Amino acid sequence: QVQLVESGGGLVQPGGSLRLSCAASGSISGIDVMGWYRQAPGKQRELVSTITTSGTTNYADSVKGRFTISRDNAKNTVSLQMNSLKPDDTAIYLCKAVKYVIYTYWGQGTQVTVSS
Repeated sequence: QVQLVESGGGLVQPGGSLRLSCAASGSISGIDVMGWYRQAPGKQRELVSTITTSGTTNYADSVKGRFTISRDNAKNTVSLQMNSLKPDDTAIYLCKAVKYVIYTYWGQGTQVTVSS
Protein backbone atom coordinates (compact mmCIF):
# COMPACT_ATOMS: atom_id res chain seq x y z
CA GLN A 1 0.00 0.00 0.00
CA VAL A 2 1.00 3.60 -0.62
CA GLN A 3 -0.13 6.45 1.59
CA LEU A 4 -0.29 9.96 0.18
CA VAL A 5 -0.64 13.03 2.38
CA GLU A 6 -1.27 16.45 0.87
CA SER A 7 -0.60 19.81 2.46
CA GLY A 8 -0.54 23.48 1.54
CA GLY A 9 -4.11 24.28 0.58
CA GLY A 10 -5.98 27.31 1.84
CA LEU A 11 -7.74 30.53 0.96
CA VAL A 12 -6.05 32.96 -1.42
CA GLN A 13 -7.14 36.04 -3.31
CA PRO A 14 -7.32 36.03 -7.11
CA GLY A 15 -3.87 36.53 -8.56
CA GLY A 16 -2.22 35.00 -5.53
CA SER A 17 -0.07 31.91 -5.16
CA LEU A 18 -0.11 28.66 -3.22
CA ARG A 19 2.22 25.70 -3.08
CA LEU A 20 0.83 22.21 -2.57
CA SER A 21 2.95 19.28 -1.42
CA CYS A 22 2.30 15.55 -1.35
CA ALA A 23 4.38 13.04 0.56
CA ALA A 24 4.29 9.35 -0.30
CA SER A 25 5.01 6.64 2.24
CA GLY A 26 4.60 2.92 2.64
CA SER A 27 5.38 0.56 -0.23
CA ILE A 28 6.75 3.25 -2.53
CA SER A 29 8.99 1.11 -4.66
CA GLY A 30 7.74 1.07 -8.24
CA ILE A 31 5.92 4.39 -8.20
CA ASP A 32 6.34 5.90 -11.65
CA VAL A 33 3.87 8.72 -12.25
CA MET A 34 2.78 11.17 -9.58
CA GLY A 35 0.46 14.06 -10.06
CA TRP A 36 -2.37 16.31 -9.08
CA TYR A 37 -6.03 16.23 -9.93
CA ARG A 38 -8.82 18.50 -8.76
CA GLN A 39 -12.53 18.28 -8.18
CA ALA A 40 -14.81 21.26 -7.89
CA PRO A 41 -18.34 21.01 -6.46
CA GLY A 42 -20.70 19.47 -9.00
CA LYS A 43 -17.91 18.75 -11.46
CA GLN A 44 -15.94 15.69 -12.45
CA ARG A 45 -12.42 15.12 -11.22
CA GLU A 46 -9.94 16.50 -13.73
CA LEU A 47 -6.25 16.27 -14.40
CA VAL A 48 -4.13 19.22 -13.32
CA SER A 49 -0.60 17.99 -13.84
CA THR A 50 1.55 14.86 -13.76
CA ILE A 51 5.25 14.13 -13.60
CA THR A 52 7.16 10.92 -14.24
CA THR A 53 10.17 9.58 -12.37
CA SER A 54 12.40 10.94 -15.13
CA GLY A 55 10.82 14.40 -14.90
CA THR A 56 8.51 14.43 -17.91
CA THR A 57 5.60 16.73 -17.13
CA ASN A 58 2.07 17.14 -18.40
CA TYR A 59 -0.35 19.99 -17.71
CA ALA A 60 -3.99 20.71 -18.31
CA ASP A 61 -4.41 23.56 -20.80
CA SER A 62 -6.21 25.59 -18.15
CA VAL A 63 -3.13 25.74 -15.90
CA LYS A 64 -0.27 25.89 -18.41
CA GLY A 65 1.99 28.84 -17.72
CA ARG A 66 0.59 29.31 -14.21
CA PHE A 67 1.26 26.03 -12.41
CA THR A 68 4.55 24.17 -12.10
CA ILE A 69 4.89 20.59 -10.90
CA SER A 70 8.09 19.26 -9.39
CA ARG A 71 9.21 16.03 -7.80
CA ASP A 72 11.86 14.91 -5.35
CA ASN A 73 12.41 11.21 -5.95
CA ALA A 74 14.75 10.89 -2.98
CA LYS A 75 12.13 12.29 -0.60
CA ASN A 76 9.15 10.74 -2.42
CA THR A 77 7.38 14.05 -2.67
CA VAL A 78 5.61 15.93 -5.43
CA SER A 79 4.78 19.63 -5.30
CA LEU A 80 2.58 21.98 -7.27
CA GLN A 81 3.42 25.67 -7.39
CA MET A 82 0.28 27.56 -8.33
CA ASN A 83 0.59 31.18 -9.44
CA SER A 84 -1.89 33.68 -10.83
CA LEU A 85 -4.73 31.78 -9.21
CA LYS A 86 -8.26 32.32 -10.47
CA PRO A 87 -11.65 31.67 -8.83
CA ASP A 88 -12.08 28.80 -11.33
CA ASP A 89 -9.11 27.07 -9.67
CA THR A 90 -11.20 26.59 -6.53
CA ALA A 91 -11.42 22.86 -5.86
CA ILE A 92 -10.23 20.00 -3.73
CA TYR A 93 -6.78 19.07 -5.01
CA LEU A 94 -5.86 15.42 -4.80
CA CYS A 95 -2.48 13.78 -5.12
CA LYS A 96 -2.23 10.62 -7.20
CA ALA A 97 0.48 8.01 -7.51
CA VAL A 98 0.67 5.20 -10.04
CA LYS A 99 2.74 2.15 -9.25
CA TYR A 100 3.94 -0.40 -11.78
CA VAL A 101 1.64 1.33 -14.32
CA ILE A 102 -1.52 -0.29 -13.03
CA TYR A 103 -1.90 0.41 -9.30
CA THR A 104 -3.41 3.79 -8.46
CA TYR A 105 -3.39 5.52 -5.08
CA TRP A 106 -5.05 8.75 -4.01
CA GLY A 107 -4.58 11.14 -1.15
CA GLN A 108 -7.43 12.60 0.86
CA GLY A 109 -7.19 15.96 -0.81
CA THR A 110 -6.58 19.54 0.24
CA GLN A 111 -8.99 22.43 -0.30
CA VAL A 112 -7.92 25.39 -2.41
CA THR A 113 -10.25 28.37 -2.41
CA VAL A 114 -9.59 31.41 -4.58
CA SER A 115 -11.81 34.27 -3.55
CA SER A 116 -11.69 37.96 -2.72
